[in-house]
Amino acid sequence: MADDGGATVRVDIADKLSDVPREAWDALANPSDRPFDPFLCWDFLEALEATECASAEEGWTPAHLIARSDGGALAGVMPLYVKHHSQGEYVFDHSWADALHRAGGRYYPKLQCAVPFTPATGRRVLTDDARIEAALINAAVTLTRRARASSLHLTFVEPQQAERLGALGLLLRTGVQYHWHNDGYATFADFLAALSSQKRKNIRKERARALDGLTVRRLRGDDIKPADWDFFFRCYMDTGSRKWGSPYLNRDFFHLIGDRMADNIVLFIADQNGTPIASALNFLGGDTLFGRYWGCVRHVEFLHFELCYYQAIELAIELGLKRVEAGAQGQHKLARGYAPTATHSAHWIAHEGLRDAVAHYLKSETPAMIEEIEALDEHTPFKKGG
Repeated sequence: MADDGGATVRVDIADKLSDVPREAWDALANPSDRPFDPFLCWDFLEALEATECASAEEGWTPAHLIARSDGGALAGVMPLYVKHHSQGEYVFDHSWADALHRAGGRYYPKLQCAVPFTPATGRRVLTDDARIEAALINAAVTLTRRARASSLHLTFVEPQQAERLGALGLLLRTGVQYHWHNDGYATFADFLAALSSQKRKNIRKERARALDGLTVRRLRGDDIKPADWDFFFRCYMDTGSRKWGSPYLNRDFFHLIGDRMADNIVLFIADQNGTPIASALNFLGGDTLFGRYWGCVRHVEFLHFELCYYQAIELAIELGLKRVEAGAQGQHKLARGYAPTATHSAHWIAHEGLRDAVAHYLKSETPAMIEEIEALDEHTPFKKGG
């Protein structure tokens, strides 16, 4: 319970999202005055739990915080998980865990406020009321202490919320991703015209090589058939097994979101002589296309760039979207027109020694990261002075 200015805020824990009314969650996650975020919606997050991708067995125990104001109405929510490892987060804290272990402490469990397995920027404390936001953060810190967890982490937080979390005493960390930004292009050719001559030629060559003898199907909604999902999942398992050892998501999850969120999903499939050989999965937000997973069963040079980057740019231009977020890492995106973009996370650490050490580390890491982003920005393929 929290009391502020005579108004009481009650914060409860929901150990499964199915106990929270879908409409009430979505009203806070995606209010009408904000661009739609597909990863914050009840359908996506609950599907992770229903298919046991986000579960205690997988090291993602749900402990969502639910804030209610006077009268019992939902006033804010916070997707929260108790973690027993640092997998599927994309903001790496392994060195922090090792440091605490060497000091005789225990880093796990920790609390993670995030969309599991999804390095996409968005709000993490879902309310437009600053008082409720602060109450939820205070409740999360209290839960961290009571659970004897080492720390609380909010990852891929939108910049404005990250600033407020810093003002509440959390440590802020900066990272980098590569996003494509729509500068009012009417066609892909307009985008190419904004690039330097050499980079423009390189992209045209890559696309020609990638698409030689291939056709690309762009599927959305009911156009995505079970056979298409089956092929995509085959690609996903192959890529996930090589990148992570054990893929995070199962076929049931994709079946469920295919049923629930088909209109917010776009699947690119490359066919060779009528046979699918590669695929890429994307989610549609209100102003952003989110590229998530890709895979192939037959190697074709530059096909990864075509399906994941160029097809996404074309679609974003056609739909009038502001940006494409193509996932974590990947400096090779720079030459394809994706600009370095700062990402933000916020952290509260219980152990005083580790907290001081991390704070000291961030004092040097943050300006170095900002300097790196500025340096990378000088190497975008756009015409200089454009």
